[in-house]
Amino acid sequence: MRFRIALIGLIPFALTACSSGESSTTSTTTSVSGKPTAIDGASQGGIKRWYAFQHVSQGAKVFQENCASCHGKQAAGGPNWRQMGTDGKYPPPPLNGTGHAWHHPLNMLYQVVSNGSPGGQGNMPAWKDKLSQDEIVATIAWFQSRWPEEIYRAWAKRELASRKNSKG
Repeated sequence: MRFRIALIGLIPFALTACSSGESSTTSTTTSVSGKPTAIDGASQGGIKRWYAFQHVSQGAKVFQENCASCHGKQAAGGPNWRQMGTDGKYPPPPLNGTGHAWHHPLNMLYQVVSNGSPGGQGNMPAWKDKLSQDEIVATIAWFQSRWPEEIYRAWAKRELASRKNSKG
């Protein structure tokens, strides 16, 4: 079964469960096209995550085939990723929770993978013409699955705050 996950209004129910400490495994979300879709959420370390096992499984394959050459097989990023290169751009950052990806809301992560590095800050190519929306979402699920509980919890709080700010 193909799955679609919204990045606009993506995980309000799943993140509400995260912040309340619930550990159920079902959440509701909407697809990129805006149509409601039910997904099973994954629980890792007592925190309810927005993705399911099938997202992580598919994302691992997509990441290894398309992203690992720059971000590393374990998503550890390029060496000296915080230092601008001689080309004036930053090397690929780690996506495993040790870099800054967790500072960004899900819709921004999706946009960067889809459209490439913003403002010429890096060499990240746009993947929207090579990867499907499902594959992009699955790739994000895979690297977020590598984030330790405390990093994911901090990200989830930021994600909820970004959603509240965008509504009002």
